[in-house]
Amino acid sequence: MKFEKIHLDDITRCYCASSITIGKEAYALFASENPESVCYSYSGKNFENREVVWNDRGGCMSIVPFQTREGEFLAVNEFYLKVTPSLAKIVHGRKTENGWEIKDVFSLPYLHRFDLYHVDGIDYLICATIARNKQNKEDWSEPGQIYVGVLGPDCSQGVALTLLVDGCYRNHGYCRGTYEGCVCGYFSSDQGVLRVMPPDSPGGEWRVEKILEGQVGEIAFADIDGDGLEEMMTIEPFHGNSMKIYKLKEGRYECDFVYPTEVEFAHTLVGAQLNGKPCFVGGVRRVNAELFIIRFQNGNYMVTSVEDGVGPANVAVIHKEGIDYILSANHTKNEAAIYKVVE
Repeated sequence: MKFEKIHLDDITRCYCASSITIGKEAYALFASENPESVCYSYSGKNFENREVVWNDRGGCMSIVPFQTREGEFLAVNEFYLKVTPSLAKIVHGRKTENGWEIKDVFSLPYLHRFDLYHVDGIDYLICATIARNKQNKEDWSEPGQIYVGVLGPDCSQGVALTLLVDGCYRNHGYCRGTYEGCVCGYFSSDQGVLRVMPPDSPGGEWRVEKILEGQVGEIAFADIDGDGLEEMMTIEPFHGNSMKIYKLKEGRYECDFVYPTEVEFAHTLVGAQLNGKPCFVGGVRRVNAELFIIRFQNGNYMVTSVEDGVGPANVAVIHKEGIDYILSANHTKNEAAIYKVVE
């Protein structure tokens, strides 16, 4: 597999990589974690059309588009591990004729990851805080939580959150998935990996199940060996030095592969399809600081380095006009970049 790199911008401490589709146009979104920094959108055939989404705020951990509200998203702003009390909040973004409009929705201390699940006409919001409170960056004495709520049509009205899960120390990892044909979320912390499912019907109960024990910093799922069951890839522990792939055997996850290269500060994983084949895409912040992919070929896990020395904080994969692209927030290199799959 070969890639063609598109350098979009130099962005100091580029952290978030996401996308949104408006009409038939795909917009790549990149944002910094620095205070009072930038978020840009890029569109066009080669992502040459740049627009400022914001330039007066920072601490962006993630951007999640609405599934049913075209041109709208929610994002985490003002998340800083070094700042106490926490300033973290959710903001609402909307594409207008005059550019991007950003408005605050609500604050939630140390909010790090979140998602939107559209089920039976309802927009469920799920939020994960990395900790309840912190005295300094290295203070992990208080656990993070998972909160849930229902988001109404008017984001300015905020949302009433309910505590769903407590006691998750270093509550860092998240990915969206499907289980038994329904949307779900996977959360990872020092207490392992949880599967969280929204209600089956309005007014129903959320369901929580632990699927793996151990200290896990990040997770992703993909059926990369094509056996009909998704493999789970992990970073262990928080900001860890080990990456593993687990297979589901007789209802339990068992380690089937360990990433063979020296790792320090592994940070991001996604399950995706490139060239029509399932794979894992990930990034490590130190040592080789590689952006990599893992595929399964001829009975073996195959690791390919896309680029070393870039140190991705987050990655995303989009499919545009029959071509696959990796969006990479290259934190170590302070750049926003896209990697086009060319063969």
